[in-house]
Amino acid sequence: MSKEGSVQDGKANRVIRVGTRKSQLARIQTDSVADKLKELYPEVSLEIVAMSTTGDKILDTALSKIGEKSLFTKELENALERNEVDLVVHSLKDLPTTLPPGFTVGAVLKRENPHDAVVLHPKNRGKTLETLPENSVIGTSSLRRAAQLKKNFPHLDFKDIRGNLNTRLKKLDEKEDFAAIILAAAGLRRMGWENRINQILGPEDCMYAVGQGALAVEVRARDADILEMVSILHHPETVLRCIAERAFLRHLEGGCSVPVAVNTEVKDSQLYLTGAVYSLDGSDSLKETMQTSIAAAAHRSPEEVDELVQRVGVTANKLSGESQDNAERLGVDLANLLLSKGAKEILMVARQNNDAR
Repeated sequence: MSKEGSVQDGKANRVIRVGTRKSQLARIQTDSVADKLKELYPEVSLEIVAMSTTGDKILDTALSKIGEKSLFTKELENALERNEVDLVVHSLKDLPTTLPPGFTVGAVLKRENPHDAVVLHPKNRGKTLETLPENSVIGTSSLRRAAQLKKNFPHLDFKDIRGNLNTRLKKLDEKEDFAAIILAAAGLRRMGWENRINQILGPEDCMYAVGQGALAVEVRARDADILEMVSILHHPETVLRCIAERAFLRHLEGGCSVPVAVNTEVKDSQLYLTGAVYSLDGSDSLKETMQTSIAAAAHRSPEEVDELVQRVGVTANKLSGESQDNAERLGVDLANLLLSKGAKEILMVARQNNDAR
């Protein structure tokens, strides 16, 4: 990390290096974060450092079969550890719920639409998943999406599709292999491809992945000045929703190799978390909703800055500690409720079946 002076004093023109994946979407997301930081800290120069990750290189295997929890983050974290970059921008859903020692999420930005979207083959325009013909093939690399959609749309077939957004859309448009593909609405919107969204899947059809739609800025936990600089980007409601979601997933010991889904809402200072686990074909599932108060954010003073205070890998020192604790406890309590009803067995069988595929 450059040592020419504090970020806050503005006396030195300091260079901050920002790590990102090379894909077009990753660059767009990283540039949006860099633009916000430039606006807030005009005296700081930002340099984007793009690199390929394991997840970008392995394109012929389903993500759920690779079994690596940090597919899209490891190389970026290695660069952070070696001081080659000062912060890294991720899609929060790619970040494991337990980060390597010495790292923390210093900012969770305002969430884009977290739901999944249906993108139809041009010949199917005007249809929905419900009205697609029997045995139409739907492309998705997500066990979570496939499990829920198999349960709700049993007349459809589901097959893996890999690659970045551009690649998957090309596979859809230029071949007849898929009637439609399922993608995160957030990525399509950030790419400016909102016109490709034919249907948004609500929680009754398909709940989303933990952290989906939110961007995270990962930093070295000991870099107090960088942590302070990026913390202004935190969006309080998104932070609390994502802490609850990540605590739920961590306590279940879920990952990309098992189908776990969530839905969160904030209404009248109450945080509602719905969480579910599924068998691979969606025939066996458990779903429950719980809520907690996050009202403390309005009248409690924020915590003292302490780099050791992390909740599921997130440091948010300017938010009420009580609200964050409530959000984290909500995730753990909901996970315990599902575990008491047999979630562990469902996930264990799902993991075994996925390994055997």
